[in-house]
Amino acid sequence: MTQIAVAQGREVYAFTRAGDSAAQQLAHQTGACWAGASDLDAPVPLDAPLIFAPVGALVPRALGAIDKGGIVVCGGIHMSDIPAMPYQLLCEERRLCSVANLTRADGDALMEIAAHTPLQTHTTTYPLEQANIALADLRDGRLAGAAVLTIHP
Repeated sequence: MTQIAVAQGREVYAFTRAGDSAAQQLAHQTGACWAGASDLDAPVPLDAPLIFAPVGALVPRALGAIDKGGIVVCGGIHMSDIPAMPYQLLCEERRLCSVANLTRADGDALMEIAAHTPLQTHTTTYPLEQANIALADLRDGRLAGAAVLTIHP
């Protein structure tokens, strides 16, 4: 997504778990203008943070980092509970939404953009039998990029 956003002329600020220098390096390689830990303050007011981590505590931090009229987008299928937060974080037309359930049309639109955008993938492959290892590696930050499960006949 970083590569597409940059190709569209957007600035990307990437937040990773603290100490995950591999993910921060990948963010820079794919075009992010800044990368740092999610417990750091954003270097500028943000327009639209996308939260992919399943960590509800990131929602109030993201709302506090957006500019007036900004939107926080939760992109995961699962997330821990969002902690109580002051209503002030939603004032000044700030919004919070979830896009965990995309449509076929959303996928088609992404493929159309991808067809016209030079993209470089960053994947680590695992045999299907090692799916639990892949999940553990993702959860524990042992890989940067995407995990791909393969089936070998």
